[in-house]
Amino acid sequence: MRLPTMSGHFLLAPIPESSSDYPLPKDIKLAVLGAGRVGKSAMIVRFLTKRFIGDYEPNTGKLYSRLVFVEGDQLSLQIQDTPGSVQAQDSLSQAVDSLSKCVQWADGFLLVYSITDYNSYQSIRPLYQQVRKVHPDSKVPVIIVANKGDLLHARQVQTHDGMQLANELGSLFLEISTSENYEDVCDVFQHLCKEVSKLHSLSGERRRASIIPRPRSPNMQDLKRRFKQALSSKVKAPSTVG
Repeated sequence: MRLPTMSGHFLLAPIPESSSDYPLPKDIKLAVLGAGRVGKSAMIVRFLTKRFIGDYEPNTGKLYSRLVFVEGDQLSLQIQDTPGSVQAQDSLSQAVDSLSKCVQWADGFLLVYSITDYNSYQSIRPLYQQVRKVHPDSKVPVIIVANKGDLLHARQVQTHDGMQLANELGSLFLEISTSENYEDVCDVFQHLCKEVSKLHSLSGERRRASIIPRPRSPNMQDLKRRFKQALSSKVKAPSTVG
């Protein structure tokens, strides 16, 4: 399943220096979760710089910030890379719990596994469950990404397995190759940005709709003036003779 290309609506630019000419941008906070050596850092750097940095994760735990434009709206994008400690089943729950603060912080999530590592695929479900545990009443968007799609000779996870898991969890799914296809990497982040932005807009509309205008307080001076006028008119009114 391939997400629709939206490259024409998304532009990356350096964050400008503080200036009164720039309106404060909306914030979009994304977290990239997954086991070690699945290519999380490589995906982030490829998206932001179009460069492929190799099959290792030198920037684990780093927070990336960029200014982006989503269909004409200026957004401040932050992407949190996370430790790749979610691997072995015996330490899985502990590793997932350690990500709670990051999960609570983020507005949208990429859950990444490698098609060459079945254990990384198995880590996706508990990661997804952790996201929904922290955001129980939220529709926070989640995309499941199968990375290293070019290494077909070493495949351990079939495409239909990823699609089936995504369908069970109610999530979007995309299989990509960070090293070979920049457009697919870009599509993943762009689509997630758009979904988070859409969610923010809906939340803002709900908040505005829930605000009932406060009734204006009566002007006491005006009431006193009207009361005096009413009394005065009664005193001046001529009496009728029967």
